[in-house]
Amino acid sequence: MLWTTFFALPAAVSALAMPHWMKRQGSLTMLRFGCAQVVIDRLDPLVNPGSIPSPHVHQIVGGNAFNASMTQGDVSAGASCTTCAFSDDFSNYWTANLYFKARNGSYKRVKQLGAARQFNDDFSTKIGGGVLVYYVSAQPGKITAFKPGFRMLVGDPTRRTPDPAMKRQNCYRCYTGPNFGGDTAAPCADSKIDTQGLPKEPCKGGIRSNIHFPTCWDGKNLDSPDHKSHVAYPTSGPANFLSLGGNCPSTHPVRIPQLMYEVVWDTTEFNNKADWPTDGSQPFYFSYGDNTGYGQHADYVFGWKGNALQVGMDATGCMGAKCKDMKTQSIDAAKRCSVKTRVNEDHDGWLDKLPGMEM
Repeated sequence: MLWTTFFALPAAVSALAMPHWMKRQGSLTMLRFGCAQVVIDRLDPLVNPGSIPSPHVHQIVGGNAFNASMTQGDVSAGASCTTCAFSDDFSNYWTANLYFKARNGSYKRVKQLGAARQFNDDFSTKIGGGVLVYYVSAQPGKITAFKPGFRMLVGDPTRRTPDPAMKRQNCYRCYTGPNFGGDTAAPCADSKIDTQGLPKEPCKGGIRSNIHFPTCWDGKNLDSPDHKSHVAYPTSGPANFLSLGGNCPSTHPVRIPQLMYEVVWDTTEFNNKADWPTDGSQPFYFSYGDNTGYGQHADYVFGWKGNALQVGMDATGCMGAKCKDMKTQSIDAAKRCSVKTRVNEDHDGWLDKLPGMEM
């Protein structure tokens, strides 16, 4: 249980207690914190700016400046609160929602759990769903924090087949029992328990999803037309917590933090196979109509105030939802932050069709 044991340790982690895959990384900072949902809505200011509604539903966490447009600029200047642990983090993080499709063809949204309960902090266990966010500074050389106006997208919602080169970029883990059973390795690191596609059998403890963003930047553009070209993976391919680092390509020489999202889907309500399709196929669909999981994608808009994130990336030994010289807030304050829903749709009842995709 090295992976789970590691995160139960205090910030000052001794070399003896450090998992073997961390010992070779040298100095490490891993900001790991939960963000409660700020809104569930059919908006996408990156791919469909200004569109109300956008084609599919998203779950959004972070600052309350989130809106359908979010033009270039300093997002933190337009926000007054955040649902994240660090009170200077007004960024927005979002992914597509997951739905269960019953035999009669109706859909119901799958709610999210918090992070694994053995991580004993309020922003793991009390966010009431939402997303767990990682910023890791363990790559060789200086890590440069994102700049105001920076944004990026990872993944391809049109993909329905696996991409072997990206197996460490996007993965799922089927929890084998209650209380997040089977969580014994770093994300996307164990081919025996991590899959590129959605699990094909009922998961007794739910399904965990991890998405890794690129770690190299061209140093010039805060965005690009496809929201991807200004960033790149190392020449060795997507990194994970077993292979942090790698050389950046000459076109994207600036090292940026390893950003990762983690979502735990509470699929336990839907584990009765008598409710699954008669052909035995798995019944979970992302809000853009994908039941393979290969099209999973995630969006990011940077919104840390001032140099707050750079302070974290320059620190050493920071683990979890606290770090020296970085401001935090209470979970109660975080959960009071919200954004008004713009598209009036049912998020919790049974639906005849997926919102947007089939309506």
